[in-house]
Amino acid sequence: MAFSLAAHAITEISIKAEHIEHPLGNVQNASLRLDLGKPSPTLSLKSSLKQKTDKDWSQISLSCNVPKDIQAGHWDCAQGSVKSAHINVPFSIVINRLLVKGIPDISAELYVNDASFSDEAGLHAAEKFTGKLKLGAKLAGNAWIWQTDIDWQAGEVFWQPFYIANGGHQLVANGKLEDDLLSFDHANLKIKNVGELSFNGQMRLSDFKLLNFNGDLPSLDLATAYPLLFKPFLEHTAFNNADIEGKAALKLEIKNSELKSFEMRLNNVDIADKNQKFAFYKLNANIPWSYDEPKNVSFGYESGELLNLPLGNTNIKAEVNRFALTTPNIRLPILDGALNLSDISAARIGPKWHWHLRAKLEPISMADLSANLKLPYMQGTASADIPLVTYSGGTLTTDGNMILTVFDGTATVTQLTMIDPLGSTPKLNAEIALRNLDLGDLTRTFSFGAIEGKLDGDIKGLQMQNWKPVKFDAAVQSSPGKYPKKISQRAVENISALGGGGAAAAVQRSFLRFFKQFNYGKIGFSCRLYNDICYMDGIESTNGGYVIVKGSGIPAITVLGYNRTVGWSELLARIKRVTDGNSTAIVK
Repeated sequence: MAFSLAAHAITEISIKAEHIEHPLGNVQNASLRLDLGKPSPTLSLKSSLKQKTDKDWSQISLSCNVPKDIQAGHWDCAQGSVKSAHINVPFSIVINRLLVKGIPDISAELYVNDASFSDEAGLHAAEKFTGKLKLGAKLAGNAWIWQTDIDWQAGEVFWQPFYIANGGHQLVANGKLEDDLLSFDHANLKIKNVGELSFNGQMRLSDFKLLNFNGDLPSLDLATAYPLLFKPFLEHTAFNNADIEGKAALKLEIKNSELKSFEMRLNNVDIADKNQKFAFYKLNANIPWSYDEPKNVSFGYESGELLNLPLGNTNIKAEVNRFALTTPNIRLPILDGALNLSDISAARIGPKWHWHLRAKLEPISMADLSANLKLPYMQGTASADIPLVTYSGGTLTTDGNMILTVFDGTATVTQLTMIDPLGSTPKLNAEIALRNLDLGDLTRTFSFGAIEGKLDGDIKGLQMQNWKPVKFDAAVQSSPGKYPKKISQRAVENISALGGGGAAAAVQRSFLRFFKQFNYGKIGFSCRLYNDICYMDGIESTNGGYVIVKGSGIPAITVLGYNRTVGWSELLARIKRVTDGNSTAIVK
């Protein structure tokens, strides 16, 4: 301690310490200086501070005017700062009182202006942060009775995973601090343009564990709340890139660190995926939940879309019992038909959902279906019987055969497995058997040129990623049996363009050009896709090629293919050219 004396009066008192150790951190070059030589005494503090986990030292400085009444007087600390390699926080403090009748009774205000900070990992940062904190704390026995008003006025803050770009947020709260327990008796958190949360509860400070909590958020604006509060947690889900509008309300109760109950309401909510995978409009819901008793859930929307398929007005009712949900039947209108779901059961085990259901698709117009899916125009109807579908840990499987009626024939899907079906990179595996498809309907649909007959096909080992095929072994050929088998000249030209044969040129050079259609005995074509290459074959091999169409009767024509391998993207380009009306073969 050093003293400066003038005319036998003390004008300055200073205290210095080179090093101070504490379990929470270290202090070095600490200096406390009381200047009594001015009409208004000042108290100055300078020090270097470093927490145990920090690498850099922070420089702290503070200067205050000392009131005549130290206990109840007004302290004005206008100049304060905390600086380090990653921190620059200018601040000021006003202390209205410290003691009342010798008992700690603090009333103070902290102002932060244009502050910035960041941590070394880049997980927490702020720029141009400006705010005000009012604090009152009174000692009552072993507890502190406190109240606070925090006003975040301006600045940007990133606190992983949240990023908040503007101020205008406020917390008003009061409660009690006793030993390690912080209690909130009444608290109101206002987030600008989002909503207000009223709550009370208790938190243990040693591990920041929320012991008890009761919260009420009566009106949440989802348009602003979604990007600010929810989207950071939905990065790897189907809802990570959506537009959401509407209102929500939430009540929440936690007891003994466990969720006890909640109730969520949605009011006229619109949600639309920007990747156009799904959309729901005028969605209303009442979703209560209790750990102790079953609750009835209601959920409905006026309209929507799923993978570009329009969804009609839907209302769903279910029972939720702790972590399980059941409902006997759900009817989802789609186009002019509907998808009927039955035997529905879902349960959350640990962090993952597990569910199963059965489904039946009522007949849907193929014309409407193809138009909405932006597929070539199709006629007739499509229907399906879907066996037990099970979803477990992100994987969807079917127990039995999925049978679809299409092109007056059937498509049977077996061993269907889907991984992350609504995620960013869904994967699908399946075996598909096509039987007795009407070639007339099929070729008219894809503008391929007319072919009369029936078609069977098998697609084995189908693997798709993000709804694009990456591997399969497919073969199609004429169905067995007696029926008219005719093929038009245009269909011959298009088949020749796909297989790289010369049938089109042969037709044009011979008398066959006078015939509009030909007889055939059998049609067959295969493609084994592997590493983006299609390995092609026909119904039988010839010298240097393979037979795609085998003629029969008069007039008859045989179409050969000569390309054994072709890039998948090139084959798709050829198919597009012929279905667009370009029958000129471009063979590479």
